[in-house]
Amino acid sequence: MDEPIRQEHSITVADAEAGARLDRVLSLHFAEISRSRFKALIEEGMVTADGRTIVEPSYRVKPGERLAVSVPPPVPAEPEGEDIALAIVHEDEHLIVIDKPAGLVVHPGAGNWTGTLVNALIAHCGDSLSGIGGVRRPGIVHRLDKDTSGLMVVAKTDAAHAGLSEQFAAHGRDGRLERAYAALVWGAPKRMTGTVEGNIARKETNRQKMAVTATGGRHATTRYRVAEHFPPSGGKTAASLVQCHLETGRTHQIRVHMAHIGHPLLGDMIYGAGFAASARTLPDGARKALEELGRQALHAELLGFEHPATGERLRFESALPEDLHHLVNALRLARWN
Repeated sequence: MDEPIRQEHSITVADAEAGARLDRVLSLHFAEISRSRFKALIEEGMVTADGRTIVEPSYRVKPGERLAVSVPPPVPAEPEGEDIALAIVHEDEHLIVIDKPAGLVVHPGAGNWTGTLVNALIAHCGDSLSGIGGVRRPGIVHRLDKDTSGLMVVAKTDAAHAGLSEQFAAHGRDGRLERAYAALVWGAPKRMTGTVEGNIARKETNRQKMAVTATGGRHATTRYRVAEHFPPSGGKTAASLVQCHLETGRTHQIRVHMAHIGHPLLGDMIYGAGFAASARTLPDGARKALEELGRQALHAELLGFEHPATGERLRFESALPEDLHHLVNALRLARWN
């Protein structure tokens, strides 16, 4: 079967349009595509100005600029079930708890319309999956980044979805929800335990990246506890194993907060790119294990909540997956100078 063809559109900015927002100019020229759709396309890197990719819908166009937009072919309105293996930790008629592997996208979206957790859940749960999350996110109450592994709970009924969503909205303040993550970070935090607070918002210059901001954004709090240092004693600490507890649930929260205090996650090429030189100074075995990891060193190791139907307290733990376990062992056994 032939692949669907992208639609390519281009215009030249008129003098009268100079200084107007990019998304507005495009929507005026192509009435069949909504402004909100153009905004999404811009943020996805589908629009160029004189050959330069623009990711800010608010970009002010200049007279004579050549704007080009690539519109992806339409995708199915509803995701289909796919036979994808699931690591099921718990399942009943109301909900399912899974241990998500790194590399698995949670729900369909730009660039990942198939092969997601949602596709796997549709095949496994069939018509019992809650529809509150919408056709592209059925049953999804919370999510993990593609390259973060660990525990997730998914609602199988609308009532369970409502009950779980209420707990996640409270972020554990009422004692019902508990979430903890294991993370390997560069260096050693000044204190063995601490709290990081700072509003998080999307960066103006890169909409795919979050940052702590002095104004605006959404409140975020992360509590951490250092579990282990590498090397274990003596010398300057190269890396630390920390456990992070979330009091809020913002996009990339742990990755952003740990980077904000100067200790980004190992393997995080978005928020820890400045530590590439540190990776080269690791002992051979640890450096090789980090290269093989190929992702941020973050794992959702603990998930506890109140069952939305029975009121029973449920608590699940997940051991480090093989790739992170291998990296931790390599750091422990390394011959440090």
